[in-house]
Amino acid sequence: MKNKNLQLLIPADISEKLDLKADDKAILSIRNNKLIVQFQENQLPTAKNSFIWPIIIALFTSLSFYIYCIGQNIQSIKLVGNSSLATVIIILGAIIGTILFTFFFIIDRKNPHNEFAKNVYWRNFPVIVISFALILALSLVSAMWLLGVLFKGVLFDNFTASIILFVFCTLINLGMIHFALIINGNLLSTVLTLVIIIGVVTSMAVNNSRYWWQHNLSFLGTNKASSGWQFNATLILSALLMLALIDYLFVSLHNTYAHTWKLWLLRILLTMVAINLGLVGVFPNDASFHILHDHVALFLIYFVLALIIGIRWLLPEITREFMLLSYAVGVSLVISEFLFRIVGYFSLTAFEIISFMLAFGWLLLVFNYIEGLIDDDTQSYIRLE
Repeated sequence: MKNKNLQLLIPADISEKLDLKADDKAILSIRNNKLIVQFQENQLPTAKNSFIWPIIIALFTSLSFYIYCIGQNIQSIKLVGNSSLATVIIILGAIIGTILFTFFFIIDRKNPHNEFAKNVYWRNFPVIVISFALILALSLVSAMWLLGVLFKGVLFDNFTASIILFVFCTLINLGMIHFALIINGNLLSTVLTLVIIIGVVTSMAVNNSRYWWQHNLSFLGTNKASSGWQFNATLILSALLMLALIDYLFVSLHNTYAHTWKLWLLRILLTMVAINLGLVGVFPNDASFHILHDHVALFLIYFVLALIIGIRWLLPEITREFMLLSYAVGVSLVISEFLFRIVGYFSLTAFEIISFMLAFGWLLLVFNYIEGLIDDDTQSYIRLE
């Protein structure tokens, strides 16, 4: 069989959408018996050579730390503890990683192929940055704690400590730049989940000795709880992150679907859920805010139930499976309410945890469903001769 050179014809509308030029080079590759066509984009120099920056900055950081150790006559340094290598890694890693994430996210907004960044308004930008910074800081604290358990009492000379700092800074910088360049709606939903899980679980762990579960979940945010501000801050940050996600999803959704009253009502209900979630953190279940806290939490339940009941008419192209799943969640919420208030089977803490997990899990499914509607714009072309 003779080798033949075949030409690839690209429709004009695809060429315009991808902003292709006559001299753009195409790369053809085969993966899982599928032909993949990729075009070499005219990326910004910072994005194209993004792997160089983490190494340069990490090298500068480690050299500065080494020079500081020599200047302060520090011959050895502990892995964990006060004034330790772990402290340096957590502080410098979190600060520099957040700066790099911010810088590359802003730079990538100029990328014409980055649909997510174009649909994120500047009012939501600080929330996204703070969320990633929080997850980075907590991840570093957890990693250093684990290393401290594995290598208890270990000491390093200043040169070895500088090398370890260089490795960690390089990995942190690479990771934060990578997330800044690939962030999308699904990743933002994951960040929202992580923020809530990490914040709530940490609050539970800190207050374990106070037997918070004998009261209720809201006890974690009161002034009687250890670090009650952390639980409330988690709810407020989660609410802001949810507002940013809602804003992005509906801005993108309106590019495909008309501005109908159904979509506006769906957006309003989701926004009210996020606002009430934040207000639960703003008004903790203390004596001074008890009544207000209960009313806000009650409205949060009402808005979630209104969403579940109306999802059949409000969500575009809803499938029968998703509709049945939504109704199953609604029925489960009603049953848990019955078991708590009428039967007395559930304690207040169990009722709050079960209801929160059902409602929050369902909201994440709604966000993922809307994200699927946004991404479901695949165009297929068949050449007929």
